[in-house]
Amino acid sequence: MTLSPARAPRAADLRTTGVRRLTATLYGYAFLDDFVLLYPVYALLFSDTGLSLWQVSSLFALWSITGILLEVPSGAWADAVSRRLLLWLGPLLTAVGFALWVIVPSYWAFALGFVLWGVRGALGSGALEALVYDELDRLGAADRYARVIGRAQAAGMIAVMAAMGLAGPVLDLGGYPAVGAASVLVCVLTAALATRFPEHRPTAAGGARRASTLTTLRTGLAEVRRNRSVRGALLLVPAVGAVWGALDEYTPLLARDTGVAEQTVPYLLLLIWAGPTIGSLLTGVGERLSTTGLGVVLAVSALALAGGALTATPAAVALVGVAFGGFQLVNVLVDARLQDRIEGEHRATLTSVASMGTELATVAVFAGYALLGAHHPHSTVFAVFAVPYLVTALVLVARRGTSTART
Repeated sequence: MTLSPARAPRAADLRTTGVRRLTATLYGYAFLDDFVLLYPVYALLFSDTGLSLWQVSSLFALWSITGILLEVPSGAWADAVSRRLLLWLGPLLTAVGFALWVIVPSYWAFALGFVLWGVRGALGSGALEALVYDELDRLGAADRYARVIGRAQAAGMIAVMAAMGLAGPVLDLGGYPAVGAASVLVCVLTAALATRFPEHRPTAAGGARRASTLTTLRTGLAEVRRNRSVRGALLLVPAVGAVWGALDEYTPLLARDTGVAEQTVPYLLLLIWAGPTIGSLLTGVGERLSTTGLGVVLAVSALALAGGALTATPAAVALVGVAFGGFQLVNVLVDARLQDRIEGEHRATLTSVASMGTELATVAVFAGYALLGAHHPHSTVFAVFAVPYLVTALVLVARRGTSTART
């Protein structure tokens, strides 16, 4: 009897296995990273501690400023050393910050926590997208990036909604300390899962790595100056992501102003976050949208944001969710177009440049919100911040029209 030799795995099988491992780790990481019970209630924690709107806005601004200062250097570091390293280190820093919030609740504890959270955001923002895109590209599946990232962000939003559903009961049972303890535990689990990300990139010895970080930064920025399409994509990412990303921090206050009890606020936030979750899942279909189509989605979403906010009823909060869903859909698509245009080994660096632009714009929104919020209700401020999206939509449609006329 002759035994047949074992069949060697085919390249397609290995590719499929690699994609499954990457996406499973990514979806789990995205879920745990946002399954934080403090998220839907920390604005209430700040308010209950006695912080004014100006103090709350200053905390949000400090969070963003920290990201601005570290965003691009951390992206260059990720390109020069290890993206996976930054992805597991960041959640541990956030865990320390959340622990401080509930152990010694005060303005300065909140400020230190936001600095640590800002560091965590900077470490992970460019590194995650770059790692996922390059690993997919290595497996011959770069064309799946928008769908994969969209599903990962949907997993994160489902986690946010799950946290919103649990935050109320946990808050009733154990107060802010219980909510904080659960949040710290999830951060530690997120860091543990991040160590399972695949990373197939050559790295130099320790001394060479440190020396190459500045070189990586200079080379990456040179591509921005050289490539016009990359510059355009880098500008569009913050134009789409900054405003609604900042407004999200004030949604608990908007929800409470509709007249509901504080224990009901997390459930209204669930309604809002259903929108971005659906928007993330629609990225596969959204890949077919033209530049004009993206502009139309932004315009409709802006009108929904203004209408939902100004109506100021619990039911109308759903329109804010619709708006956030449209913004999230466009957000993922413009990120995917940026990744497609980046060439070379500096993907995390350039992605971090886009994130830095988003953070700069976000700080401006926080400052504007504090100024407007001192004299107007939250509903009015939300409606005012729909205007930048209408302007961006007009720019996209006009740019498409100009391109068509030239051809």
